[in-house]
Amino acid sequence: PHRTELYDDPPPKCWPIVYSPDYNITFMGLEKLHPFDAGKWGKVINFLKEEKLIADDLIVQAREATDEDLLVVHTRRYLNKLKWSFVVATITEIPPVAFLPNFIVQRKVLKPLRTQTGGTIMAGKLAVERGWAINVGGGFHHCSSDKGGGFCAYADITLAIKFLFERVQGVSKATIIDLDAHQGNGHERDFMDDHRVYIMDVYNRYIYPGDGFAKRAIKRKVELEWGTEDTEYIQKVHTHVEGALNELKPDIIVYNAGTDILDGDPLGGLAISPQGIVKRDEVVFKAARRHRIPILMVTSGGYQKRTARIIADSILNLHNLGLIDKELAVSGAENPRVEQMIRDSDKDLCN
Repeated sequence: PHRTELYDDPPPKCWPIVYSPDYNITFMGLEKLHPFDAGKWGKVINFLKEEKLIADDLIVQAREATDEDLLVVHTRRYLNKLKWSFVVATITEIPPVAFLPNFIVQRKVLKPLRTQTGGTIMAGKLAVERGWAINVGGGFHHCSSDKGGGFCAYADITLAIKFLFERVQGVSKATIIDLDAHQGNGHERDFMDDHRVYIMDVYNRYIYPGDGFAKRAIKRKVELEWGTEDTEYIQKVHTHVEGALNELKPDIIVYNAGTDILDGDPLGGLAISPQGIVKRDEVVFKAARRHRIPILMVTSGGYQKRTARIIADSILNLHNLGLIDKELAVSGAENPRVEQMIRDSDKDLCN
């Protein structure tokens, strides 16, 4: 396998929380033309800093995925297509992007998405070493090896899993728990005939993408009605996460924790409260802990200004419950040099 910077070891004193200021898309107000809050990732980090959970030098700095990294999953033909601004405009659903020179589109739109993709790949390895990891971005579950869509230009979930299968000893089975409001048709198409990957997907059955072909890859399909509320939702998530983990014990869970299930989301069509979202994440992390399976969380969709606060509240709740913990993370690192590294690295930044 190639060397990749995405697998460099951060100092053990870092939280396995991955982020870079490069995640945020800011460009002449164009980002406001999409319902997405394109600065949501930075806001999550700011809330966590305000609450004194983390500091800049304690989070792992995401690095941009290179072409070489992306080609582990993507076709060269697909990556070449992204050199056409109109293609990127279609994928990101921001029509004026079609009229921008592609070097600007690469720098202002695709680089943030490539950095979030690098973050997901990095977080995969961290999760295996430390029991859990959170990429504050990522979760581009509508993108497959040769087709983007729905604001997703790179298949970060597929990439993270393929990287683990290829480069990390002892990871040969993965479970994707996709709880974004939309069907995760990208990773479903990528893993259609791959028996190493078990997919559970809970989504509003009436909205985008309605990909009937991709549904064949879902091992545990939970289709929701318009306006589904907390009680029914949490009960279904709880039952099916348990069922999924009893059916197959994976070496890693990739948890796509979209917040577009929130009541009032313009695209999700469900009616889950902020407390319901926090509870949902707790249910998934508790199940992972109970079954002793490392978990990687990505944040995916969420199209309201208040979603950043909810994601931060959920991470704080996981910490308060002891489901994520820096000490546990450090002691969980299966590396005899950890103690020495801790002493050496108190000076280092997490990048």
